[in-house]
Amino acid sequence: MKHQEAVVPEEPDVAAESGAAAEPDDVRASLGRRRRILIWVVVGAVALTGAGVVLATTIRSPAQVAADAAPPPASVLADRVERRVLTSSVVVRGTVAAEQVLTVSPGAGAAGAGTGGKPVVTRVNKQPGAAVQAGEVLVEVSGRPVFALAGALPVYRDLKPGATGKDVGQLQEGLKALGHPTGKDPAGTYGAGTKAAVTALYAALGYTPRPADPGDAEKLQAAEDAADTAQRGVTTAKNALAKAKAGGGSDTSEAQQQLVFAQQDLAKATTRLETARASAGPMVPADELVFVKGFPARVDAVKAGVGEPVPDGLLTLSAGAPVIRASLPAHQKDLVKAGMKVEVLSESTGLTATATVASVATAPTPASAGAPSGGGSGAGAGAGSGDGAPGAGQDPGGYALTVTPDQALDARLSGQGVRLTVTAASSGEPVLVVPLSAVSAGADGRTTVTVLGKDPAAADARRRVEVRAGMSADGMVQVEPVAGGALADGDRVLVAQAKP
Repeated sequence: MKHQEAVVPEEPDVAAESGAAAEPDDVRASLGRRRRILIWVVVGAVALTGAGVVLATTIRSPAQVAADAAPPPASVLADRVERRVLTSSVVVRGTVAAEQVLTVSPGAGAAGAGTGGKPVVTRVNKQPGAAVQAGEVLVEVSGRPVFALAGALPVYRDLKPGATGKDVGQLQEGLKALGHPTGKDPAGTYGAGTKAAVTALYAALGYTPRPADPGDAEKLQAAEDAADTAQRGVTTAKNALAKAKAGGGSDTSEAQQQLVFAQQDLAKATTRLETARASAGPMVPADELVFVKGFPARVDAVKAGVGEPVPDGLLTLSAGAPVIRASLPAHQKDLVKAGMKVEVLSESTGLTATATVASVATAPTPASAGAPSGGGSGAGAGAGSGDGAPGAGQDPGGYALTVTPDQALDARLSGQGVRLTVTAASSGEPVLVVPLSAVSAGADGRTTVTVLGKDPAAADARRRVEVRAGMSADGMVQVEPVAGGALADGDRVLVAQAKP
Protein backbone atom coordinates (compact mmCIF):
# COMPACT_ATOMS: atom_id res chain seq x y z
CA MET A 1 0.00 0.00 0.00
CA LYS A 2 1.55 3.32 -0.95
CA HIS A 3 1.79 6.35 1.32
CA GLN A 4 0.41 9.45 -0.12
CA GLU A 5 1.98 12.82 0.61
CA ALA A 6 -0.29 15.49 1.85
CA VAL A 7 -0.34 18.38 -0.37
CA VAL A 8 -0.75 21.80 1.22
CA PRO A 9 -2.19 24.23 -1.09
CA GLU A 10 -0.05 27.27 -1.57
CA GLU A 11 -1.38 30.65 -0.59
CA PRO A 12 -1.58 32.90 -3.43
CA ASP A 13 1.21 35.57 -3.47
CA VAL A 14 -0.97 38.54 -3.24
CA ALA A 15 1.95 40.85 -3.48
CA ALA A 16 3.27 39.07 -6.45
CA GLU A 17 -0.05 38.85 -8.10
CA SER A 18 -1.00 42.36 -7.37
CA GLY A 19 2.57 43.73 -7.57
CA ALA A 20 1.74 46.12 -4.70
CA ALA A 21 3.25 46.61 -1.11
CA ALA A 22 1.65 45.38 2.15
CA GLU A 23 -0.91 47.53 3.81
CA PRO A 24 0.63 50.15 6.30
CA ASP A 25 -1.76 49.22 9.23
CA ASP A 26 -0.45 45.68 9.30
CA VAL A 27 3.15 46.84 9.50
CA ARG A 28 2.45 49.17 12.43
CA ALA A 29 0.68 46.45 14.35
CA SER A 30 3.63 44.14 13.94
CA LEU A 31 6.10 46.72 15.23
CA GLY A 32 3.95 47.45 18.32
CA ARG A 33 3.91 43.77 19.27
CA ARG A 34 7.69 43.62 19.06
CA ARG A 35 8.13 46.71 21.29
CA ARG A 36 5.85 45.29 24.00
CA ILE A 37 7.81 42.08 24.00
CA LEU A 38 11.13 44.00 24.37
CA ILE A 39 9.83 46.07 27.31
CA TRP A 40 8.71 42.97 29.22
CA VAL A 41 12.12 41.42 28.66
CA VAL A 42 13.92 44.50 30.10
CA VAL A 43 11.61 44.70 33.13
CA GLY A 44 12.26 41.07 33.86
CA ALA A 45 16.03 41.53 33.66
CA VAL A 46 15.92 44.47 36.09
CA ALA A 47 13.79 42.55 38.52
CA LEU A 48 16.15 39.61 38.48
CA THR A 49 19.17 41.93 39.05
CA GLY A 50 17.52 43.60 42.06
CA ALA A 51 16.65 40.29 43.56
CA GLY A 52 20.26 39.21 43.20
CA VAL A 53 21.51 42.32 44.99
CA VAL A 54 19.09 41.83 47.88
CA LEU A 55 20.11 38.22 48.24
CA ALA A 56 23.80 39.15 48.13
CA THR A 57 23.38 41.59 51.05
CA THR A 58 21.28 39.33 53.19
CA ILE A 59 22.88 35.98 52.61
CA ARG A 60 26.47 35.75 54.00
CA SER A 61 28.86 32.90 54.19
CA PRO A 62 30.06 31.61 57.59
CA ALA A 63 33.51 33.11 56.90
CA GLN A 64 32.00 36.52 56.32
CA VAL A 65 29.93 36.30 59.50
CA ALA A 66 33.07 35.48 61.52
CA ALA A 67 35.03 38.34 59.93
CA ASP A 68 32.29 40.83 60.73
CA ALA A 69 32.16 39.70 64.36
CA ALA A 70 35.95 40.02 64.86
CA PRO A 71 37.29 43.15 66.76
CA PRO A 72 38.77 45.98 64.63
CA PRO A 73 42.52 46.30 64.45
CA ALA A 74 44.11 48.50 67.11
CA SER A 75 44.48 52.16 65.96
CA VAL A 76 47.71 54.05 66.62
CA LEU A 77 47.97 57.80 67.28
CA ALA A 78 51.46 59.14 66.64
CA ASP A 79 53.24 62.50 66.48
CA ARG A 80 56.65 63.66 65.35
CA VAL A 81 59.57 64.74 67.49
CA GLU A 82 60.35 68.42 66.92
CA ARG A 83 63.43 70.55 67.58
CA ARG A 84 62.40 74.09 68.47
CA VAL A 85 62.50 76.75 71.16
CA LEU A 86 59.91 75.85 73.77
CA THR A 87 58.17 78.74 75.49
CA SER A 88 55.54 78.89 78.19
CA SER A 89 53.18 81.82 77.69
CA VAL A 90 50.45 83.61 79.61
CA VAL A 91 47.90 85.47 77.47
CA VAL A 92 45.76 88.24 78.95
CA ARG A 93 43.87 91.30 77.77
CA GLY A 94 45.15 94.78 78.58
CA THR A 95 44.48 98.45 77.90
CA VAL A 96 46.95 101.11 76.76
CA ALA A 97 46.76 104.06 79.16
CA ALA A 98 48.82 106.90 80.55
CA GLU A 99 51.38 106.00 83.20
CA GLN A 100 49.75 108.39 85.67
CA VAL A 101 46.23 109.78 85.96
CA LEU A 102 45.61 112.55 88.48
CA THR A 103 42.54 114.36 89.72
CA VAL A 104 43.02 118.00 90.62
CA SER A 105 40.76 119.24 93.42
CA PRO A 106 41.72 122.70 94.73
CA GLY A 107 39.89 123.33 97.96
CA ALA A 108 39.96 125.14 101.26
CA GLY A 109 43.48 126.45 100.85
CA ALA A 110 42.59 128.45 97.77
CA ALA A 111 39.46 129.82 99.39
CA GLY A 112 41.31 130.64 102.57
CA ALA A 113 43.59 132.97 100.66
CA GLY A 114 40.58 135.13 99.81
CA THR A 115 37.50 135.85 101.82
CA GLY A 116 37.11 132.42 103.34
CA GLY A 117 34.09 131.67 101.19
CA LYS A 118 33.47 128.75 98.93
CA PRO A 119 36.21 128.27 96.29
CA VAL A 120 35.13 129.41 92.83
CA VAL A 121 36.72 128.89 89.42
CA THR A 122 37.96 132.29 88.23
CA ARG A 123 39.83 131.18 85.10
CA VAL A 124 40.37 128.02 83.06
CA ASN A 125 43.70 128.06 81.23
CA LYS A 126 43.65 124.50 79.84
CA GLN A 127 40.68 122.95 78.10
CA PRO A 128 40.20 119.18 77.67
CA GLY A 129 42.73 117.75 75.23
CA ALA A 130 45.24 120.56 75.81
CA ALA A 131 48.89 119.73 76.43
CA VAL A 132 50.46 120.85 79.69
CA GLN A 133 54.11 121.79 80.17
CA ALA A 134 56.03 122.25 83.41
CA GLY A 135 55.35 125.56 85.15
CA GLU A 136 52.08 126.27 83.32
CA VAL A 137 48.95 127.39 85.16
CA LEU A 138 46.12 124.91 84.63
CA VAL A 139 43.28 126.78 86.31
CA GLU A 140 42.73 129.68 88.66
CA VAL A 141 40.60 129.21 91.77
CA SER A 142 39.52 132.19 93.86
CA GLY A 143 42.25 134.24 92.22
CA ARG A 144 45.02 131.74 93.02
CA PRO A 145 46.93 129.65 90.45
CA VAL A 146 47.14 125.88 90.18
CA PHE A 147 50.31 124.91 88.31
CA ALA A 148 52.24 121.75 87.47
CA LEU A 149 55.84 120.72 88.15
CA ALA A 150 57.71 117.51 87.41
CA GLY A 151 57.80 114.92 90.16
CA ALA A 152 56.87 111.35 90.98
CA LEU A 153 55.78 111.98 94.59
CA PRO A 154 52.19 113.20 95.04
CA VAL A 155 51.47 116.47 96.80
CA TYR A 156 50.37 115.73 100.36
CA ARG A 157 51.21 118.88 102.37
CA ASP A 158 51.95 122.58 102.10
CA LEU A 159 55.64 123.21 101.42
CA LYS A 160 56.79 125.93 103.79
CA PRO A 161 60.11 127.54 104.76
CA GLY A 162 62.00 125.34 107.17
CA ALA A 163 60.43 122.11 105.86
CA THR A 164 62.59 119.14 104.93
CA GLY A 165 61.93 115.95 102.99
CA LYS A 166 61.92 114.33 99.56
CA ASP A 167 58.97 116.39 98.43
CA VAL A 168 60.95 119.56 99.19
CA GLY A 169 63.82 118.19 97.10
CA GLN A 170 61.33 117.47 94.30
CA LEU A 171 60.11 121.08 94.48
CA GLN A 172 63.70 122.34 94.31
CA GLU A 173 64.39 120.23 91.21
CA GLY A 174 61.25 121.57 89.57
CA LEU A 175 62.25 125.15 90.33
CA LYS A 176 65.75 124.64 88.94
CA ALA A 177 64.34 123.08 85.75
CA LEU A 178 62.41 126.31 85.17
CA GLY A 179 65.48 128.48 85.70
CA HIS A 180 65.01 129.40 89.36
CA PRO A 181 68.07 128.21 91.36
CA THR A 182 67.74 127.49 95.05
CA GLY A 183 71.10 128.91 96.12
CA LYS A 184 73.05 127.13 98.84
CA ASP A 185 70.08 125.32 100.32
CA PRO A 186 70.83 121.60 100.89
CA ALA A 187 68.73 119.21 98.82
CA GLY A 188 65.45 118.62 100.61
CA THR A 189 65.69 121.71 102.86
CA TYR A 190 63.42 124.73 102.31
CA GLY A 191 65.84 127.55 103.08
CA ALA A 192 66.54 131.07 101.96
CA GLY A 193 67.54 130.01 98.44
CA THR A 194 64.33 128.05 97.96
CA LYS A 195 62.32 131.04 99.21
CA ALA A 196 63.90 133.23 96.58
CA ALA A 197 63.24 130.64 93.87
CA VAL A 198 59.57 130.28 94.88
CA THR A 199 59.15 134.05 94.86
CA ALA A 200 60.68 134.20 91.37
CA LEU A 201 58.40 131.43 90.07
CA TYR A 202 55.22 133.12 91.29
CA ALA A 203 56.38 136.43 89.84
CA ALA A 204 56.93 134.71 86.46
CA LEU A 205 53.39 133.31 86.63
CA GLY A 206 52.00 136.74 87.47
CA TYR A 207 51.08 136.12 91.10
CA THR A 208 52.32 136.95 94.59
CA PRO A 209 53.20 133.93 96.74
CA ARG A 210 51.23 133.30 99.88
CA PRO A 211 53.10 133.72 103.18
CA ALA A 212 53.64 130.58 105.19
CA ASP A 213 51.77 132.28 108.09
CA PRO A 214 49.68 135.44 107.75
CA GLY A 215 51.14 136.54 111.10
CA ASP A 216 54.74 136.04 110.00
CA ALA A 217 55.45 139.75 109.68
CA GLU A 218 54.27 140.52 113.19
CA LYS A 219 56.08 137.52 114.64
CA LEU A 220 59.28 138.45 112.87
CA GLN A 221 59.05 142.05 114.04
CA ALA A 222 58.48 140.91 117.60
CA ALA A 223 61.49 138.60 117.44
CA GLU A 224 63.67 141.38 116.05
CA ASP A 225 62.52 143.75 118.79
CA ALA A 226 63.25 141.14 121.45
CA ALA A 227 66.71 140.60 120.05
CA ASP A 228 67.42 144.34 120.02
CA THR A 229 66.26 144.65 123.63
CA ALA A 230 68.47 141.73 124.67
CA GLN A 231 71.40 143.30 122.88
CA ARG A 232 70.89 146.57 124.76
CA GLY A 233 70.71 144.63 128.02
CA VAL A 234 74.10 143.10 127.34
CA THR A 235 75.55 146.50 126.54
CA THR A 236 74.17 147.94 129.76
CA ALA A 237 75.51 145.03 131.82
CA LYS A 238 78.95 145.42 130.30
CA ASN A 239 79.03 149.14 131.11
CA ALA A 240 77.95 148.47 134.70
CA LEU A 241 80.68 145.90 135.15
CA ALA A 242 83.27 148.26 133.71
CA LYS A 243 82.23 151.09 136.09
CA ALA A 244 82.39 148.73 139.06
CA LYS A 245 85.92 147.74 138.20
CA ALA A 246 86.96 151.32 137.50
CA GLY A 247 85.59 152.55 140.87
CA GLY A 248 87.97 150.31 142.73
CA GLY A 249 85.21 148.33 144.26
CA SER A 250 86.27 144.95 145.53
CA ASP A 251 82.92 143.28 144.88
CA THR A 252 82.07 143.17 141.18
CA SER A 253 80.37 139.79 141.30
CA GLU A 254 76.87 141.26 141.08
CA ALA A 255 77.72 143.23 137.95
CA GLN A 256 79.37 140.17 136.46
CA GLN A 257 76.26 138.09 137.16
CA GLN A 258 74.02 140.67 135.46
CA LEU A 259 76.19 140.51 132.38
CA VAL A 260 75.89 136.71 132.24
CA PHE A 261 72.12 136.96 132.52
CA ALA A 262 71.99 139.59 129.78
CA GLN A 263 74.14 137.45 127.47
CA GLN A 264 71.87 134.44 128.03
CA ASP A 265 68.82 136.54 127.22
CA LEU A 266 70.51 137.72 124.01
CA ALA A 267 71.31 134.16 122.95
CA LYS A 268 67.69 133.09 123.41
CA ALA A 269 66.39 136.15 121.54
CA THR A 270 68.82 135.53 118.69
CA THR A 271 67.69 131.89 118.39
CA ARG A 272 64.06 132.95 118.30
CA LEU A 273 64.84 135.54 115.66
CA GLU A 274 66.63 132.97 113.48
CA THR A 275 63.70 130.58 113.83
CA ALA A 276 61.23 133.30 112.92
CA ARG A 277 63.27 134.31 109.92
CA ALA A 278 63.62 130.66 108.77
CA SER A 279 59.89 129.96 109.01
CA ALA A 280 58.77 133.26 107.50
CA GLY A 281 58.47 133.74 103.80
CA PRO A 282 56.61 132.38 100.78
CA MET A 283 55.15 128.89 100.75
CA VAL A 284 53.74 126.62 98.06
CA PRO A 285 50.26 125.49 99.17
CA ALA A 286 49.21 121.95 98.33
CA ASP A 287 46.12 123.42 96.62
CA GLU A 288 48.27 125.28 94.12
CA LEU A 289 50.73 122.59 93.05
CA VAL A 290 50.42 119.40 91.03
CA PHE A 291 53.36 117.02 90.62
CA VAL A 292 53.22 114.92 87.45
CA LYS A 293 55.61 112.19 86.29
CA GLY A 294 56.36 113.52 82.86
CA PHE A 295 55.69 116.23 80.30
CA PRO A 296 53.91 117.00 78.16
CA ALA A 297 50.91 116.00 80.26
CA ARG A 298 47.33 116.28 78.98
CA VAL A 299 44.08 117.62 80.35
CA ASP A 300 41.48 114.87 80.05
CA ALA A 301 38.50 116.59 81.63
CA VAL A 302 37.36 119.87 83.20
CA LYS A 303 34.24 119.66 85.36
CA ALA A 304 33.45 123.34 85.92
CA GLY A 305 33.60 126.68 84.14
CA VAL A 306 34.43 130.21 85.22
CA GLY A 307 32.18 131.40 88.03
CA GLU A 308 31.13 127.93 89.12
CA PRO A 309 31.94 126.37 92.50
CA VAL A 310 34.90 124.02 92.52
CA PRO A 311 33.66 120.40 92.40
CA ASP A 312 35.55 117.36 93.58
CA GLY A 313 37.90 116.36 90.81
CA LEU A 314 37.86 119.72 89.00
CA LEU A 315 40.48 118.55 86.49
CA THR A 316 41.71 115.16 85.34
CA LEU A 317 45.26 114.94 84.05
CA SER A 318 47.15 112.13 82.37
CA ALA A 319 50.91 112.16 82.33
CA GLY A 320 53.97 110.06 81.76
CA ALA A 321 54.82 107.55 79.06
CA PRO A 322 52.00 105.20 78.02
CA VAL A 323 51.85 101.87 79.80
CA ILE A 324 49.62 98.83 79.42
CA ARG A 325 47.50 97.73 82.34
CA ALA A 326 45.89 94.34 82.69
CA SER A 327 44.66 91.92 85.33
CA LEU A 328 45.95 88.42 86.06
CA PRO A 329 43.66 85.72 87.44
CA ALA A 330 44.80 84.14 90.68
CA HIS A 331 46.01 80.90 89.05
CA GLN A 332 48.37 82.85 86.74
CA LYS A 333 49.64 85.44 89.19
CA ASP A 334 52.70 83.45 90.29
CA LEU A 335 53.69 82.66 86.69
CA VAL A 336 54.39 86.28 85.76
CA LYS A 337 57.33 88.21 87.21
CA ALA A 338 58.75 91.68 86.70
CA GLY A 339 61.26 91.77 83.83
CA MET A 340 59.56 89.13 81.67
CA LYS A 341 59.19 89.87 77.97
CA VAL A 342 55.77 90.60 76.47
CA GLU A 343 54.41 90.63 72.93
CA VAL A 344 51.68 93.22 72.36
CA LEU A 345 49.07 92.82 69.61
CA SER A 346 46.18 95.07 68.67
CA GLU A 347 43.69 92.91 66.80
CA SER A 348 41.75 95.95 65.59
CA THR A 349 44.73 97.67 63.94
CA GLY A 350 47.20 94.81 63.50
CA LEU A 351 49.91 96.84 65.25
CA THR A 352 52.47 94.94 67.31
CA ALA A 353 55.06 95.94 69.88
CA THR A 354 57.38 94.45 72.46
CA ALA A 355 57.23 95.29 76.15
CA THR A 356 58.44 94.24 79.58
CA VAL A 357 56.52 93.40 82.74
CA ALA A 358 57.00 96.33 85.11
CA SER A 359 55.07 95.07 88.12
CA VAL A 360 52.59 92.50 89.37
CA ALA A 361 50.39 93.37 92.35
CA THR A 362 50.79 91.25 95.46
CA ALA A 363 47.14 91.67 96.42
CA PRO A 364 43.99 91.37 94.30
CA THR A 365 42.37 94.53 92.98
CA PRO A 366 39.21 95.44 94.93
CA ALA A 367 36.00 95.53 92.94
CA SER A 368 35.79 99.32 93.30
CA ALA A 369 39.31 99.92 92.05
CA GLY A 370 39.94 101.34 88.66
CA ALA A 371 38.47 104.83 88.92
CA PRO A 372 41.01 107.61 89.43
CA SER A 373 41.33 108.47 93.09
CA GLY A 374 40.08 111.92 93.96
CA GLY A 375 42.16 114.64 95.54
CA GLY A 376 41.17 115.96 98.92
CA SER A 377 39.55 119.32 99.47
CA GLY A 378 41.64 120.40 102.40
CA ALA A 379 44.94 122.22 102.53
CA GLY A 380 46.84 119.05 103.19
CA ALA A 381 45.17 116.92 100.56
CA GLY A 382 46.76 118.63 97.60
CA ALA A 383 45.51 119.81 94.25
CA GLY A 384 46.57 116.61 92.60
CA SER A 385 46.45 113.17 94.09
CA GLY A 386 46.10 109.63 92.89
CA ASP A 387 48.68 107.67 90.95
CA GLY A 388 47.94 105.26 88.16
CA ALA A 389 45.69 104.83 85.20
CA PRO A 390 42.04 103.92 85.26
CA GLY A 391 41.52 100.26 85.87
CA ALA A 392 40.34 99.49 82.33
CA GLY A 393 41.10 95.88 81.66
CA GLN A 394 41.22 95.00 85.37
CA ASP A 395 38.72 92.44 86.57
CA PRO A 396 37.56 92.62 90.17
CA GLY A 397 39.58 90.19 92.20
CA GLY A 398 42.42 90.01 89.66
CA TYR A 399 46.03 91.00 90.25
CA ALA A 400 46.98 94.27 88.56
CA LEU A 401 49.65 93.82 85.90
CA THR A 402 51.62 96.79 84.53
CA VAL A 403 53.58 96.41 81.29
CA THR A 404 56.06 99.01 79.98
CA PRO A 405 56.59 99.21 76.19
CA ASP A 406 60.20 98.83 75.05
CA GLN A 407 59.69 101.68 72.59
CA ALA A 408 57.16 104.46 72.18
CA LEU A 409 53.78 103.01 71.21
CA ASP A 410 51.90 104.07 68.11
CA ALA A 411 49.55 106.92 68.99
CA ARG A 412 46.63 104.95 67.55
CA LEU A 413 46.89 102.48 70.44
CA SER A 414 46.10 105.05 73.12
CA GLY A 415 43.09 103.85 75.08
CA GLN A 416 42.81 100.69 72.98
CA GLY A 417 42.46 97.12 74.18
CA VAL A 418 45.38 94.84 73.27
CA ARG A 419 46.38 91.20 73.70
CA LEU A 420 49.43 90.54 75.87
CA THR A 421 51.47 87.37 75.49
CA VAL A 422 53.88 87.09 78.41
CA THR A 423 56.81 84.71 77.95
CA ALA A 424 56.76 83.10 81.38
CA ALA A 425 59.56 80.61 80.58
CA SER A 426 61.72 79.67 77.60
CA SER A 427 64.24 76.98 76.76
CA GLY A 428 66.39 79.70 75.23
CA GLU A 429 67.62 77.49 72.40
CA PRO A 430 66.06 74.80 70.19
CA VAL A 431 65.43 71.54 72.07
CA LEU A 432 63.71 68.23 71.30
CA VAL A 433 60.04 68.33 72.25
CA VAL A 434 57.24 65.75 72.16
CA PRO A 435 53.60 65.81 73.29
CA LEU A 436 53.15 65.30 77.01
CA SER A 437 51.09 62.18 76.38
CA ALA A 438 54.02 60.59 74.52
CA VAL A 439 56.07 60.39 77.73
CA SER A 440 55.41 57.54 80.12
CA ALA A 441 56.92 56.65 83.49
CA GLY A 442 57.61 53.04 84.40
CA ALA A 443 57.46 51.31 87.73
CA ASP A 444 61.26 51.55 87.89
CA GLY A 445 61.04 55.35 87.76
CA ARG A 446 62.44 55.62 84.25
CA THR A 447 60.81 58.04 81.81
CA THR A 448 60.56 56.80 78.23
CA VAL A 449 59.05 57.47 74.82
CA THR A 450 58.15 54.83 72.25
CA VAL A 451 59.60 55.39 68.78
CA LEU A 452 57.56 53.79 65.96
CA GLY A 453 58.84 52.06 62.85
CA LYS A 454 57.79 52.65 59.27
CA ASP A 455 54.62 50.71 59.93
CA PRO A 456 53.06 52.30 63.03
CA ALA A 457 50.98 49.17 63.66
CA ALA A 458 54.02 46.87 63.68
CA ALA A 459 54.71 46.30 67.36
CA ASP A 460 57.97 44.45 66.69
CA ALA A 461 59.42 47.55 64.96
CA ARG A 462 58.97 49.80 67.98
CA ARG A 463 61.71 50.77 70.41
CA ARG A 464 61.68 52.44 73.79
CA VAL A 465 64.03 55.35 74.41
CA GLU A 466 64.76 56.54 77.92
CA VAL A 467 64.57 60.33 78.21
CA ARG A 468 64.99 63.06 80.77
CA ALA A 469 62.00 65.46 80.77
CA GLY A 470 62.52 69.23 81.02
CA MET A 471 60.19 72.21 80.93
CA SER A 472 56.69 71.84 79.53
CA ALA A 473 54.42 74.32 77.79
CA ASP A 474 51.33 74.26 75.58
CA GLY A 475 50.98 70.49 75.84
CA MET A 476 54.60 69.83 74.83
CA VAL A 477 57.55 68.76 76.96
CA GLN A 478 61.28 69.02 76.48
CA VAL A 479 63.04 65.62 76.33
CA GLU A 480 66.68 64.60 76.25
CA PRO A 481 67.77 61.01 75.47
CA VAL A 482 69.80 59.30 78.19
CA ALA A 483 71.57 55.98 78.63
CA GLY A 484 72.72 55.98 75.02
CA GLY A 485 69.21 56.29 73.60
CA ALA A 486 68.72 57.74 70.13
CA LEU A 487 66.02 60.29 69.43
CA ALA A 488 66.04 62.74 66.56
CA ASP A 489 63.96 65.49 65.02
CA GLY A 490 61.32 63.90 62.79
CA ASP A 491 61.08 60.56 64.62
CA ARG A 492 57.52 59.36 65.12
CA VAL A 493 56.59 58.60 68.70
CA LEU A 494 53.57 56.78 70.11
CA VAL A 495 51.07 59.18 71.62
CA ALA A 496 48.16 56.80 72.22
CA GLN A 497 46.90 53.41 71.07
CA ALA A 498 43.26 52.39 71.13
CA LYS A 499 42.91 48.78 72.22
CA PRO A 500 40.31 46.57 70.49
